[in-house]
Formats: sequence, structure tokens, C-alpha cells
Amino acid sequence: MQKPIRVLVVDDSALMRLMVSRLLEETGKFKIIATASNGDEGLQKICALKPDAVTMDVEMPKMDGLSALKEVMRRCPLPVIMLSTLTTAGARATMEALAAGAVDFVPKPASPAQVKSVTGQLAEKLSTAVQHAAVHAAPASRAQPKKPPAKKTPEKPLPPPGPRIRVTSEKADLVVIGSSTGGPAALQSLLPTLPQKFPAAIVVVQHIPAGFSQPMADHLARKCNIKVRHAQHNDPVIPGQILVAPAGFDLDFKASGSRVTIKLDQGLDRPLKPGQFRPSVDWVMSSAVSVYGKRAMGVLLTGMGKDGAQGLALLREAGSYTIAEDQSTCVVYGMPKAAAELGAAVTILPLTQIAREILKKV
Repeated sequence: MQKPIRVLVVDDSALMRLMVSRLLEETGKFKIIATASNGDEGLQKICALKPDAVTMDVEMPKMDGLSALKEVMRRCPLPVIMLSTLTTAGARATMEALAAGAVDFVPKPASPAQVKSVTGQLAEKLSTAVQHAAVHAAPASRAQPKKPPAKKTPEKPLPPPGPRIRVTSEKADLVVIGSSTGGPAALQSLLPTLPQKFPAAIVVVQHIPAGFSQPMADHLARKCNIKVRHAQHNDPVIPGQILVAPAGFDLDFKASGSRVTIKLDQGLDRPLKPGQFRPSVDWVMSSAVSVYGKRAMGVLLTGMGKDGAQGLALLREAGSYTIAEDQSTCVVYGMPKAAAELGAAVTILPLTQIAREILKKV
């Protein structure tokens, strides 16, 4: 029988500490070894007890979650999942926490009725974090670009094809970047290295809870040389701008002559199946194929699951250049692995080499 995952719960709410602890232990997969009511107490117990993973509230007295996380990563690094309130301060701190080493986050429940649902998400992310802790903590190897396996025929494109824009160049005019678990930190590492006069448009598709894509866009805007916007319906897709796909919406590209705009749709006529996301990397990349053809580039970063593998395959079949992140730098080697196994990636690179490769193709 597999040993339970040893977890330390850090939260200033006694009710949250009690309910999260009880619900996690009821799964049979976790053992709560201790709790703490603030970051300072949590830091002391983490370094003394060395749990397998930690849940960390963002907003706490004495020492907040972000400050505690930074100290944990400096003194005794281990997998940390943040619990964030949907406030301006909470969301901003969460983005900073992901850049500082937190594996992932879940929105803190707004009421006791939501605790069970949130704890379910927390349990899944804790299991994933611990499962991949060895890869996350291992020294980075000198990963070399790998020759991908032979291409396979992808499944039918998701969105219906639309009119294509008029061809004006042979280089990529659009870069679609998809990511999930570990993505916010990867994006904060990749995007600020791109120059202000970037010659193509960029669309970012990150799996993130509703309400957090805007704070993520704002956070990236403070770090990037390129203008960053939280995408809105009918926004133009233009060079030198990063559009972040809003959580909870399908995003399509619509062409009229040489002009391309964004179409957002809540997808009320397309209920999500288990394992599907909105926005979906597959969906956005497939729409990019229908409008840009081979002049769209696809980049697939760290993430759990398979979303993006089919979309990347469609791009490659159209003659586009496609990149998947190497396992050596992924927090979770799920989405890029699925793309590699499908033969969808023209090249596979560690995160630190992807920006340079993008710049060669735009």
C-alpha cells in the first residue's frame, strides 16, 4: 500500500485549517502532520518537520504566504500549493508566488459550501506536485534538442475553418503559446526575454481559474518589454503585442482581408467534457491553422494532461514551426510529452532556449 502524502496546512483561518485537513485525510491519500496559523509559524514547522508538500494561504498576518514561500524556497525547498483569494492583492501575490517557486494554486473558497470542491482540486494538485517533485528539484541537465518521432495524423480540427488572411510573408506572423501547471512561472521566464519590437503577434493560452487571467496579464505586463493585454472580443491581432486568452472563453481568430481579430465565446452550446478546458490550447491552435496556415507558430510549455498536443500536430501538418518544452525544465511533463509522442513538435527545447528559437522564426 502506498504511503500517504505528508502535508502541512498553513492558513490563518481555524475553520479552513480544520476542514481542509479533514477532507484531505478522508481521501486516504494524505496525512496532515501539522497546521500553522501564519507564515512565520508555518516556516518553522516546514523546516523542522519536512513534509512532502505544503498548502499555503496567500494573505496571512505576521508573515504572509508570499514572504513565507520565498523563505521556504531559500531554506528548505519543497512542493507548495497556494490558496488565493480573488482580490487584487491576493491575485497579484499569487502570480508572484508562482514565479517564486510555488507549483500551483487554487482559489480559496468564498463560503464553507465551496470547501469540498476546492479541497478536491487541492488534492489533485498536491498529488501532482509530489509526483513530480523529484524532477522539479533535480539539477537541470544539459538538455539538447531532440529529434521528434515520426509525425502521426492528428484528429479532426476542433473549430470550423474560416477565411485565411492574405499572405504577406513567409515567416510566422502569430505565435500561440499554451501552458498549464507551472505555466505562469514559465511565461514569466520566457516572455520578458522577447524584445519590444517583436515582429509577430503572440497569444497566450494558460489553464487558469476564472478571475485570474486578468491579474496574470497585468503581472506579465509589468515584466515584459512587449505590450500585454487581457484579450477582449474584437481585439486586433497585431505584431508586438501579447494577448492573454481570458479564462472561461473559447478564443478564435477571424480574418477580413489582411486584418485579424479575436472572437470570444463562452461556449454555452459546447459543454466541456471531463479533461477539457476553456480556453483550450487545442482549440486556439486549430483556429490559428484555419486563419494563418503555416504562418502560425505553436509553442507548448509545461502542463498536466494532453491539451495542445492535437493543436500542435495540426500546426505541424500545415507546415508551421512547432516547439515543445523539454522534460528537464517542465514542472509537469504532461502536455509537451503528449505532443512529442504524437510527433507534433518540430523541436524540443529547455525553457531557456525557447525564446531564441522563436526569434529565429518570426
